[in-house]
Amino acid sequence: MKLTMTRRSVVASGAAGAAWAALGGGAARAASQAVQVEQWGLFETALTAPGAPEPFRTAVTGVFTQGETTVRAPGFYDGGDVYRIRFSPPTLGAWRWRVESDLKALNGQEGRFEAIAPSSGNHGPVAVQDDYHFAYADGAPFRQIGTTSYGWTHQPEARRRQTLETLAASPFNKLRMLVFPNATIATNEALSPYEKTGPGPRDWDFTRFNPAYFQRLDACVAALCDLGIQADVILFHPYDETFGFEEMAAEADDHYVRYVVARLAAYRNVWWSLANEFDLLKTKTDSDFDRLFQLVQSQDPYGRLRSIHNWRRLYDHGKPWVTHASIQNGSAVLDDVRAETYRSVWRKPVIFDEVCYEGSLEDRWGDLTGPEMVRGFWHGLIGGTYVGHSECLPRHKGNGFWLGEGGELRGESAPRLAFLRSIMEAGPTPGVEPIDKWWEQHLGGVAGQYYLRYFGDAAPTEWALDLPRDEITGGERFRVDVIDTWNMTIEALPGEFVMAAKETKYFFHDPARPTVALPGRPWMAVRVTRLA
Repeated sequence: MKLTMTRRSVVASGAAGAAWAALGGGAARAASQAVQVEQWGLFETALTAPGAPEPFRTAVTGVFTQGETTVRAPGFYDGGDVYRIRFSPPTLGAWRWRVESDLKALNGQEGRFEAIAPSSGNHGPVAVQDDYHFAYADGAPFRQIGTTSYGWTHQPEARRRQTLETLAASPFNKLRMLVFPNATIATNEALSPYEKTGPGPRDWDFTRFNPAYFQRLDACVAALCDLGIQADVILFHPYDETFGFEEMAAEADDHYVRYVVARLAAYRNVWWSLANEFDLLKTKTDSDFDRLFQLVQSQDPYGRLRSIHNWRRLYDHGKPWVTHASIQNGSAVLDDVRAETYRSVWRKPVIFDEVCYEGSLEDRWGDLTGPEMVRGFWHGLIGGTYVGHSECLPRHKGNGFWLGEGGELRGESAPRLAFLRSIMEAGPTPGVEPIDKWWEQHLGGVAGQYYLRYFGDAAPTEWALDLPRDEITGGERFRVDVIDTWNMTIEALPGEFVMAAKETKYFFHDPARPTVALPGRPWMAVRVTRLA
């Protein structure tokens, strides 16, 4: 790909070029004069009004109407005399907008635009589908293969660009990332989220944001959107013994949440994570997080996905403002049965966003081998859940790695996760369901149609192809593929398997071919697909 870039423009092949250009300082935005915006795209109007004594407290709302539909989108102050309102049109056709504000110069301004058909890479925002899975607004399934790079947005421009290049060539379609800086991660840059009031590391004016800090965040989210990657935005975290952002009072917390939601909610790829390892944030109670969840829910006019991430104590994911569970638990994906149990409790999608990481650390949370990282994804898939990745392999001389700073991936798991994603995309929609789940079948798929069996680090030489009786009556024909999940090969077995009842009433098999031969090495799987 050949790129020609300036600070405000890009000539490139594909969306990644626009993404990289955005990190150079020119985030792609719809000009206020634009008359056409894609459905689920981003309309923005920039409004100028001087003289507000507390501009970050100025009330600015865009009221967008189409027929009987009205959407209220919060606006925000962006430095100088500029206020912005962003809107993502959920439907095609003509939209009108009008500003409501307590600032006379803004109040009553209005305009219109046309929402046109989305381009081929624009499937709309992701939402929950069929209780346990995800799909885009246009109905396409979203099969989550996520990763984490907490501090990539706080790195120098060259590292941010390198991270985007890596993601563009990776299987990952969701990235977990912090808004506030992590005091333990080097940033090599001076931007801070708030204006300073003195020389001390905690001398901040929590009523006044630094727009440049959040403009960079905008650009990073927009760049991920251009690449088709969901931005799982983490609002709070406990890794801050320097700046004090985790110890803000409730009023400052609410002010911050309103500002971030106003800036980012219109990006169709945004998910909200209220906190990372919330139970380590000793300055906040569960009631505080309940309040913050509800604040995000009320301020976000699009209902983007919402979660919270634990350390050792689980939040109650059954609460109505939680759309899906984001879990830290490596042992849960040591088999599919434990993984499945979580979703049965909450009847919501479950993403094991942290199952420890591929790496070479002495710490047990960062010492997985590549096969162990991949194993968690496969067990999670069979259990009807989803899993997240990251890696802790230093770039050189023990300095920096993907989990904290982005850059390059150095592990063995990413190519195998790309292979897994191809298996998922060729599978049932919207996702894999556990089959005969509490009887140790270790099967996922769609009963009567599609079955996956994963053997992990076991190395069997054969597998009895016994299908549970659900949706099977006899005479069904299946093809069988033997999958090497590590060497990334698929062997189609010759012929067909024709089902007939076994002596036990619970299973069907092919009496002529009761077993499937396996190579006696680990990391194998079997896929069984119905022909007729």
